[in-house]
Amino acid sequence: MNFDVSEEQQLLQDTVRSFLEGECPIARVRELFESETGFDPALWKGMLELGLGGLLLPEEHGGAGLEMIDLALVAETLGYGGAPGPFLGHSLAGLALRLGGSDAQKQSWLPRLASGDVLATLALGEEHGAWGPEQWRLPAAAKLSGEKTWVPHAAEADLLVVGVEGGGLSLVERSAPGIEVEPAEGVDRSRRLDHVRFAGAAAEPLAKGVAAAPRLRDAGLVLLAADAFGAGAKLLDLCVAHAKSREQFGVTIGHFQALKHQLADMAVDVEPCRALFWYAAHAFDHVPEDAERAAALAKAHVTERAMQVARDSVEAHGGIGFTWECDVQIWFKRAMFDRAFLGTPSVHRERCAKLAGW
Repeated sequence: MNFDVSEEQQLLQDTVRSFLEGECPIARVRELFESETGFDPALWKGMLELGLGGLLLPEEHGGAGLEMIDLALVAETLGYGGAPGPFLGHSLAGLALRLGGSDAQKQSWLPRLASGDVLATLALGEEHGAWGPEQWRLPAAAKLSGEKTWVPHAAEADLLVVGVEGGGLSLVERSAPGIEVEPAEGVDRSRRLDHVRFAGAAAEPLAKGVAAAPRLRDAGLVLLAADAFGAGAKLLDLCVAHAKSREQFGVTIGHFQALKHQLADMAVDVEPCRALFWYAAHAFDHVPEDAERAAALAKAHVTERAMQVARDSVEAHGGIGFTWECDVQIWFKRAMFDRAFLGTPSVHRERCAKLAGW
């Protein structure tokens, strides 16, 4: 039995990696990190031309008809590259429509999401860390009134998939009257967040939104774990490169035994996490009875390990590791985003325990 990715999946990762190396090298990542919006329409268009806007969408609606493992492998590659943009929110919004939309809703929106003619995002979070369907308190109605927090790229989006009371999902067009978007001060400037206020904004419920919402959460947790794995792997590579080039006392610091041990510990933190998010992505499509627990476990463990690797990376770089000029800060903040978005590790460990019957 082959436990590795297929040749097609490896090609997908290689294609995305090559695209980012050419179109979004570290100098461009820094420019967007320091810009007002963190959004580059040309870069996003390039991602859409690669098909990244509709990987999970059905072929009859212009998508690629792939599985969660394929999307997770792309998320890993984007995490490694520090890629800015709305990939996370757009991909999950499309999945919400695929899982919960009526035939008419799918026909209306999915082709435009796959092509990128419409940019979509998710509005799930509420105050006090209420991310899950069972916690949403925004009243479900034909006209929404209330607030959503930490919405990815709401300012650029054309369509919002909004979590509502009762665990359902509703569609709101960004151009509808009664919507106010305010930038939020998020830590990861490559994936900007906004607060959204609804004041009687017209909303259309997804026909099967209540059934789709838990699956949507699982998908989001898998993608965050995959992104965090990519970020952790990148940080490890940055540290190894630094150890081979930085000199002290006439030798490169990679000769020092303490740093060798630290780098080995970082590698041991990162690499075993690969199997966690791979299995969680596989379970999403093929092991439904274990998918929820696997997604929660992957999110909790992988994002926490990535955060520890980020801390160790700062130490391995010495004083420069704390500075804005050091590239470590970009992936440090990416790991922070992945750890916090959709709930912290403690939240999902508690869910794991309950799902296991403890």
